[in-house]
Amino acid sequence: MVSDRIPPHDGSADPSGRQQPTLDDVITALETAHESADTERFEAAFRLAGGLLGPADSRESAAAGPRLAALLPAAPPFERAHLAMMVGACVERGADPVACADQVLAGLREALTGALLLIGRWAETGGGELPDPDADSPGEAHARIADPGDPDAWPAHRAVIGWWTLHLWQMASFAVYTHAAVRGSARAGGVTAVLAELVERYGDGPHDLKGLLHLMRTLDDEPLLVLDRPSGTGYLVRMDGLTDNFQLHTLLAELLIGGGHLPGTRPDPEAVALSRTAEVDGRRRVTALGTFNLLAPDGSWIWNEGTPDDIPVVDGVRTLVLEPQPYERSWSAGRFIQQVPGDLRLERVLTPAEAAGLISRTAPAHPFEQAFH
Repeated sequence: MVSDRIPPHDGSADPSGRQQPTLDDVITALETAHESADTERFEAAFRLAGGLLGPADSRESAAAGPRLAALLPAAPPFERAHLAMMVGACVERGADPVACADQVLAGLREALTGALLLIGRWAETGGGELPDPDADSPGEAHARIADPGDPDAWPAHRAVIGWWTLHLWQMASFAVYTHAAVRGSARAGGVTAVLAELVERYGDGPHDLKGLLHLMRTLDDEPLLVLDRPSGTGYLVRMDGLTDNFQLHTLLAELLIGGGHLPGTRPDPEAVALSRTAEVDGRRRVTALGTFNLLAPDGSWIWNEGTPDDIPVVDGVRTLVLEPQPYERSWSAGRFIQQVPGDLRLERVLTPAEAAGLISRTAPAHPFEQAFH
């Protein structure tokens, strides 16, 4: 959690006897310094902000989040990233995520773009192991990737800033993306598509962005057409907050087998609860068992390791075909993103004629060997 990274205030008294500033005081000082373009005062207030945010209660944090987010565009680059992490901590403590999200996600885009610039320039200047943001010097990296004819050009600065601050933007963005309202607006506005493409290009860099990518791909209030080939039946269901296909698989089994629509063994109730809202207890492992082979309508496999966003849209609705699983599967029950509750609801059972017509337009599963190519 982002709030775990905010340093606690040491609680020491001011030896002069002066009253210590409150978090509200410091944010007001930041806003005043921003308005007057007083960099020195901004940096002085910024140094106090983290220490005061640590012990702040939920009411103070909720009020602080949007105010800090509004300061992000004009903050100095490195302070800006730390300020974003403070915004993320405020969101975790109750600040309005929608009011905070735009500037945080804009900063993530800038950091990802910069990080990709550094990767490209690193390859152009000899390649080798990329710099370690925790151990290496940003100044040395800048000197290597800068244009010799114009060493002060912005691209090199942008690349280094992005590379060295990406982890902070990642944490702040994760905090806002755990909220369905942010996911919905970012997806509808095209922000998520841009960010997801940048994350995919970043790949396996020093910072693991897999969790953030799963959040970006999470579907909320999304209809899903489920066609069961063995029984010839069909179901229209609705997904909310499903972050991975292991979770979808378990909830489908509970909905269709547990609901008496399909034969089979009902999932362990504890595995179902962990797939919805229950917290994983790290001291014990709850095993979920596979029930179906999940397929796209063309017969290609939908892997449990993926996300529901992998399920193709056919005639305006995501369509999933179920067949018997070709081999036994099991996994640790739970949700890939613990902070996001998930659910799967049955909206209606298709008529036999509807189901038959739709199933006739799908293909059987690709052979087991072909699924791996």
